[in-house]
Amino acid sequence: MIKLIHWVPLLPLLGFLVNGLGRRFLSRSAVSLVGCGSVLGSFIISLLVFLEVKAPGFSPSPVDLFPFIKTGTLDIPFSFLVDQLSSLFLLIITGVGFLIHLYSTAYMHEEEGPHYARYFAYLNLFVFSMLLLVLGSNFVIMFIGWEGVGLCSYLLIGYWFKVGEYTDAAKKAFIMNRVGDLGFLLAIFWMLGQFGSVGYAEVFSHAPETSTGVLTGITLLLFVGATGKSAQIPLYTWLPDAMAGPTPVSALIHAATMVTAGIYMIARANILYTLAPVSQNVVAIVGLLTALLAATIALKQNDIKKVLAYSTVSQLGYMFLGLGVGAYTGAVFHVMTHAFFKALLFLGAGSVIHAMHHEQDIRNMGGLKSKLPITHITFLLGCLAIAGIPPFSGFFSKDEILSAALAKSPIYYILGVAGALMTAFYMFRLYAMTFQG
Repeated sequence: MIKLIHWVPLLPLLGFLVNGLGRRFLSRSAVSLVGCGSVLGSFIISLLVFLEVKAPGFSPSPVDLFPFIKTGTLDIPFSFLVDQLSSLFLLIITGVGFLIHLYSTAYMHEEEGPHYARYFAYLNLFVFSMLLLVLGSNFVIMFIGWEGVGLCSYLLIGYWFKVGEYTDAAKKAFIMNRVGDLGFLLAIFWMLGQFGSVGYAEVFSHAPETSTGVLTGITLLLFVGATGKSAQIPLYTWLPDAMAGPTPVSALIHAATMVTAGIYMIARANILYTLAPVSQNVVAIVGLLTALLAATIALKQNDIKKVLAYSTVSQLGYMFLGLGVGAYTGAVFHVMTHAFFKALLFLGAGSVIHAMHHEQDIRNMGGLKSKLPITHITFLLGCLAIAGIPPFSGFFSKDEILSAALAKSPIYYILGVAGALMTAFYMFRLYAMTFQG
């Protein structure tokens, strides 16, 4: 199955080309079929790959596709790395991504034919870029995917480009991401100078004999890149504004793709961070501060999508806290649980906004429990999961991060629990004002 791995990103890319080039000729049902079918195909292959990776006796090795950059002593192949971490992310991106594509077929029904096809083309390109990001076996391929998701977020946030404030939000997301990407680029050049390579295997094998100062510099620059993509202090303000795009786009950006890129990058480079304790502490402190700041902002928001946006920033802070205290597994586990309950909450919010004829202020809602019984149940389940109520998934992933935080420092633990309590409060405030009362 590993031999088929190139089809995982290729199918969404083909979907993008077919829908993008044929947007004036294809019928709506053809567009939906190509858009959803390509991601479903990727999911099925990802599932087969995951089962192969899970089998005993599997050892990860790069899958070389073609030579990419070859000059003098520098050789950067275009190759994929299939291992436990990338195969898990493949399932999250294609699985949750497919469900969001499927939901979009009904949500975007008011769009005219060419615009409907344009929407699905962008969505497919987004999934392709994210798959490239997690599959690359070196930092350059990761960076190509990294830039791709930045471009797609700009296209999708500003999808309704005739509204001035939406295009402003798209530009803001694009520019703030560029700031972070500069840090990532500098780190790549520093790695090239230091190790003569950007392949994960080469960089990580030479890391133990490198001075701590150099590793600290490289990891802090990588973290600057992660703060841009994963919306940490001070580069977090683009994410709440990203609500300008259609609701399924918010679900895709916040749940399955884009914002988890920074978490993936640090989890992938965990060897470098473990050898640079200063950087680890910076990651933990910035993550914790972001989690608390975003939670306090979410307490006072009245726009249903803004509450969910700040809650995403807060949960990402939690994941960075996990990475910073060395709970890499716990952080990736929280990425996975968060992908599902956050997608559920955003799609539930989309259902509410549709039912309320595009009203987003929760002060103008209430008593929707009887009108939207299915949305009410699913939204409640999402709230229970994000609040960390056992036996829902959020409880287990938050517990893992908090226990690692306690082992590192009681202060991390106390502040982490305070953030979790605020999460429960603002989510149930949102639930009560929308569905009860």
